[in-house]
Amino acid sequence: MKSNFFTQRRSVLAKKMSSKNIPDEDLNKILAAGIRVPDHGALNPWKISVIKGDKLKLIDENIILTEFKKENPNASVSQLEMESKRFQRASIILAVLSTPVEHPKIPKWEMTLSSGAVCMNLLSCAQSLGYAAQWLTEWYAYNKKMIEYLGGRPEIDKISGFIYLGHKLEEPMERRRPDPQKVISYL
Repeated sequence: MKSNFFTQRRSVLAKKMSSKNIPDEDLNKILAAGIRVPDHGALNPWKISVIKGDKLKLIDENIILTEFKKENPNASVSQLEMESKRFQRASIILAVLSTPVEHPKIPKWEMTLSSGAVCMNLLSCAQSLGYAAQWLTEWYAYNKKMIEYLGGRPEIDKISGFIYLGHKLEEPMERRRPDPQKVISYL
């Protein structure tokens, strides 16, 4: 890994990924890194679902497209086409589900933050290995049917993110970054 990796890290848009195969060895490295996060009480208040192969198309057609049509009965043909292939833009999607538990001392907020840390670790590890990766939620992260499909409890659990993994079709463009003077202070 480059020593300046984090100062130059960039996501590749899902629509600019190729869905070529990612070896299981690399996927296992990404997953192992993903779960090494701060987790007060070692509660593991999150779950990761690995979605690849035929399951990408199945979820696109049976959940994303179906649910989109319900909410958007007047959608255009181009919108339906886009929704029918959301997951198939990637080689693999890692769905991270925040699954807080009741605990007398550990606040749910800390559990939520731990789940977000899983997303960032997955993203960073994949990018450090040279893969295209993007952390997305999009409308279907808030869909009850999707949460249930991933084994979640819609009244309690939330999708922290979908980590899209693939191969770069091109190097990503740099985007505007925060001005350190405006977001960092020294006390």
